[in-house]
Amino acid sequence: MAGPQQAPHLHLAELTASQFLDIWRHFDADGNGYIEGKELENFFQELESARKGAGVDSKKDNLGDKMKEFMHKYDKNADGKIEMAELAQILPTEENFLLCFRQHVGSSSEFMEAWRKYDTDRSGYIEANELKGFLSDLLKKANRPYDEPKLQEYTQTILRMFDMNGDGKLGLSEMSR
Repeated sequence: MAGPQQAPHLHLAELTASQFLDIWRHFDADGNGYIEGKELENFFQELESARKGAGVDSKKDNLGDKMKEFMHKYDKNADGKIEMAELAQILPTEENFLLCFRQHVGSSSEFMEAWRKYDTDRSGYIEANELKGFLSDLLKKANRPYDEPKLQEYTQTILRMFDMNGDGKLGLSEMSR
């Protein structure tokens, strides 16, 4: 019998893409694409605990003040919640491929252009092999070194993040998230 789910620890070492996703999913408990409200409080308390454990601590003792300062620094669009791209800036992720991914398909026209290019069989889905080609091109464009196991890990992580129905491929609505 499994016990209560333990929070993934926010060690201040480099995270793999998969570890990043585990942390995201843990703190975005309702799965709405944001860390907000009580989720944000839980995230911040875990982050502060990790910082203290690593010997990194600010002079302020008031958790509320620390949290305001933190949100001012990282909540780039000032909406009071943390989205995935903002979390990628906070946590030391080994390859910030999530930001590369987002920058590569910044506008809706770029998104549709990428979709048409990588849906090579015109099935209306981006299958794992097509996604792998997309990520390979993306990493080359960003001058990021990678090997086959790393590319496979990134492909699986993207699928875990966006393949909502678990069919092993991304539909247009899943990919647009």
